[in-house]
Order: sequence, then structure tokens, then C-alpha cells
Amino acid sequence: MVGWVRTGAVGLNSTVRAPTYARQVAVLVRDWLTGLGIAMGLLVTSWVLLLVLARRLPPGILRDLAAFIPDCVTAVRRLRKDPRVPRRAKIAIVFAGLWVASPIDLIPEFIPVIGPLDDIVVVALALRYAGRQVPRDVLMAAWPGEPRLLQRLLGPVPPRDAPVHSEHVE
Repeated sequence: MVGWVRTGAVGLNSTVRAPTYARQVAVLVRDWLTGLGIAMGLLVTSWVLLLVLARRLPPGILRDLAAFIPDCVTAVRRLRKDPRVPRRAKIAIVFAGLWVASPIDLIPEFIPVIGPLDDIVVVALALRYAGRQVPRDVLMAAWPGEPRLLQRLLGPVPPRDAPVHSEHVE
């Protein structure tokens, strides 16, 4: 239904077409989609910028922390498909992966330095739990990053996985 409105700006007998409700909704949706597209573009651009900057970091703890979450995501994906991983460990690992991917956090991500801290803690706890359930060699094979970082996270080798050295001195 098209509405006609009399206006006094052009003349007393002038009429202009009033915008319909559907047209107003279309403009509103277009504006929201434009804003959403811009926001998503900025988000992806910031991720790319962070990845480029992380690769330029000198070797050390900051570089290890910058690579920790992407390495964890890759390890979660690999361990989830591995048949040697028990169901409980898979559930813990998938929970950690979902926690990292979830936009709901205990500490908001936009807070500098401590923003990703809750993600790191949850993933570290899940990997430690999986480290007790899964043979260490399976975890090490699934870890794409620096092995010393995962070894440090998992702690010392438990006695059941420790190699047995039998030295017979005669």
C-alpha cells in the first residue's frame, strides 16, 4: 500500500510518496548488514595483523604464548580424531576447543594482556588432564608447535610412561 502525503514545502497541492514500512525495514536491514560486514572485515584484518606480528616476535616466551592458542587448536583437532585417545580425554579436549572458540569468556578478549588468559588456563588444564589419560607420545605427535612448550605444560614424565633403564653391572 502506497501512502501519499501532502507537503507544504513545494506547494499546497504537491504530494510526495511516503516511504512504506517494507522500505524502511529494507533500509534498516541493509544498514545492519553493512555494519556487520565492516565489523567482520575489521575482525579478520586484526587477526591477520596479529598473526603477522606474532611471527615477527623474537624467540622467547612472548612468541611461545602468541603461538600457543593456534597450536592448541591444531592439537585438539588431531587428538579428537585419534583412536588411541580415550573418550573422557576427547570430551575434555573438545570442551577446551569449544571454550577457545566461544565468544563468551570469563575475561573479555579485548582487555590487553589478560584477555586471552582464561582461554590459556582452560586449555592448559584440559591438556594436563589429557596428558594423564593419553600416552605422551600421542600428545607429542599431535602437537604442532615447539615440543618443549608442551613438555613444560605437561610436567615431568609419570613413572608409568618413563623408559625403563636396566643397567646390569658385572
